[in-house]
Amino acid sequence: MRLTVIGTGYLGATHAACMAELGHEVLGVDVDPDKVAALQAGRVPFHEPGLPELIAKHTASGRLRFTTDYAEAGAFGEVHFVCVGTPQRKGSEGADLTYVDAAFTAIAEHAGEDALLVGKSTVPVGTAERLADTLGAEVAWNPEFLREGFAVEDTLRPDRLVFGVRSAHAETILRMVYAPVLAAGTPLVTADFPTAELVKTAANAFLATKISFINAMAEVCEAAGGDVGVLAEAIGYDDRIGRKFLRAGVGFGGGCLPKDIRAFAHRADELGVSLGFLREVDAINMRRRDKVVELARELCGGAVLGARITVLGAAFKPDSDDIRDSPALNVAARLRLDGADVTVYDPEALDNARKAFPLLGYAMSAEEALRGADLVLHLTEWPQFREIDPEWAARLVARPRIVDGRGVLDGGRWSAAGWQFRALGRPAPAGERSLRGL
Repeated sequence: MRLTVIGTGYLGATHAACMAELGHEVLGVDVDPDKVAALQAGRVPFHEPGLPELIAKHTASGRLRFTTDYAEAGAFGEVHFVCVGTPQRKGSEGADLTYVDAAFTAIAEHAGEDALLVGKSTVPVGTAERLADTLGAEVAWNPEFLREGFAVEDTLRPDRLVFGVRSAHAETILRMVYAPVLAAGTPLVTADFPTAELVKTAANAFLATKISFINAMAEVCEAAGGDVGVLAEAIGYDDRIGRKFLRAGVGFGGGCLPKDIRAFAHRADELGVSLGFLREVDAINMRRRDKVVELARELCGGAVLGARITVLGAAFKPDSDDIRDSPALNVAARLRLDGADVTVYDPEALDNARKAFPLLGYAMSAEEALRGADLVLHLTEWPQFREIDPEWAARLVARPRIVDGRGVLDGGRWSAAGWQFRALGRPAPAGERSLRGL
């Protein structure tokens, strides 16, 4: 089939490349000519494993092209996927639908009478119905469930597909688009517009709640002297609960979960339904950043003024260069405001971090970042950081003190190497050597 993908950011570029991989002819559309030129040349302006290879493969074959011309897209496509962003509205918890409305309006003006307009963006419930009624076009909603770092796999081999449709014709068209995926046995849920929109926001809300739940348990463990790691292991054996997303730490960030749960609660308020617990989920998440700052001050003798602090991580999660609402950079910036000399290292996100936080220091390697540090904060769960040898690192730093903000380092091993070790929701390792005065 001939498909267009409106918006070539993280979601759109991935969707376009994967649709080409499934055998379709695809035209990506974006208002940014520089981004279009880069993608057309086979270059991806962000980090996502496996995506550069797909973009290069299908731009070279001619199956995937990019343009800024909506008229060209309308003439080309049978199905038009809208994949633009829905940021948080300035001065409000609600979602800003400016880009969604503009994209749908622009492609509807040029699309053929039989074309299907498909939303993939995460939107407040009621958006699809409003657009369909306003535009007078055939609209469907096909929410995305991509995980950054696994987006290609999640598109080509998703754990489910959701079609929000009003007609059998729209469902048939989407079944044709995803025929190879459905043939592989992927479950399909067909729903009305409101349900399809709510599936995505409900999924994000549940994941955020589970993360904040274990972080709330970390707060209780800190007050009571318990170990949240052991607690999580014990409750995770219950198959009604499961072990995923039960690792206490500095909390979630990124361009989706924080703004999506706020927008969901805001939209529920508009509908007369209270989802106030989501605001507490958000508050718990933000308090974990406060706790890391508090631990940093504690390990530095009560104040970080003049301390040389190394932050391992800038991206909000590993396998990504996305720094939107990054807990690591939020903590780094706060410590710098408190007078610390902060150096950040990340394998992929340094360029983005420099643009957003130019006053922080940056290192080109973990070794460079660690050298001379008074305190180390492990805040993004890159495999490279988990593999650091604590004895090697101890020879580089000025004072061997570390806060594990992701709950994955072996505290006993770090303590045995002479480090003063702290992790959220866990007591200090037994037998930790006191390093006061070093």
